[in-house]
Parts: sequence; structure tokens; C-alpha cells
Amino acid sequence: MLTDVLLRVLLIVQQLLQENKHGSKRDIYYMHPSVFSDQSVVDQAINDICILLQCSRHNLNVVSVGNGLVMGWLRFLEAGRKFDCMNCPSNVHLIPVHVDEVKDIVSVAKYILVVEKESVFQRLANDRFCNANRCIVITQMAYDAKFLRVPEIRWLGAFPSDFEKYGLPQQCLLPLTPEDKRRTETMLLRCYLQREVPQWR
Repeated sequence: MLTDVLLRVLLIVQQLLQENKHGSKRDIYYMHPSVFSDQSVVDQAINDICILLQCSRHNLNVVSVGNGLVMGWLRFLEAGRKFDCMNCPSNVHLIPVHVDEVKDIVSVAKYILVVEKESVFQRLANDRFCNANRCIVITQMAYDAKFLRVPEIRWLGAFPSDFEKYGLPQQCLLPLTPEDKRRTETMLLRCYLQREVPQWR
């Protein structure tokens, strides 16, 4: 079983290197969540590969998110360093750790797209989304959650009801894990869900 996981992760890493693309450990997990069973399995496999090949994760084109990622039509200074995303809008940059040191922000973007999953962000980067769309894309973790609760934000994504509405195939679904069920139960205890019972409850 562990050999299967290691070989599968090696194949993914090989593909990343051959296509000169980058992915995160989380991306790799979401490629085959039913096979990997848990994020820690992927993490361990990547560590084992690094030891086996005597290289770093960076050499495998497997990236870490840190404070989050940004790409798009944006230019700024951080602690004297210039970040110019506009020259290559689909190049990925790490969000600076000390955002209070960011200044001289210049942008010609028409909108900002905040994506929840790093894997979605990485796919947009690999597809050069910002080259074709004058926007800024950031990962949600880069954003303080309180700034995401504003009326101007528009939902873009799938709802559970979309499964039946659009007749999605059964293989698109994954069974809930015990951890998924635990998190769902915790979410249902939130005060605003107690006041307004959602239809899907």
C-alpha cells in the first residue's frame, strides 16, 4: 500500500517537472484522495522522496503556501523589494509575511478573485488564467476572513444541490470521512445556523 502511494506521488512529481508546473502537497492529495486516504500520507511520501533523491521539496516543484499566494495585474513594494506581477500575470508570488510593510500598490485589475483552495489557485496559474483575464487571484488564507464578509462579494462555486440539478456523475462524489462528518456537525452548531435552518440540513 505504501509503495503504491509512493509510486503515485512520484508519477505526479515527474509530471510536474516534465510540464514545468508547480503543485502543493494539498494539490497532490486532491488528485487521488480516495487512494491517499489522508493528507499526512502524501506529506510522508514527499518527505520520503526528498530523502531518497537527496533533494528539497522545491526541487520537486512542490510548493508551500505560507501566508498565501497571489498572481495577476498587480505591482507593489515590500520591505524595499519590488514585486511586479504585471510583467507575467500568471506567475505565482508568495504573499509577504509582513503585509504592513507593503506599499506603493499599483493595479489595473478589473476584479479580485479569492479562491478557497490552493489546488484551484495552482490550476488557474498553470492554465495562465490571469494572462487572459485582467484580474488578481489570491488564496483565501491570504485574506483576513473579516474582509470577505462584504456585500460586493459574489459566490462562484458549486452548491450541494448542483449535483442533482446538473446531473453530475456519481464518480465526482467522495464519501464523507468521519472527520468531514465531525466538521459538519460542528458547523451546524453555529449560532446563525441555529436561527435559520438551512434546507440541506
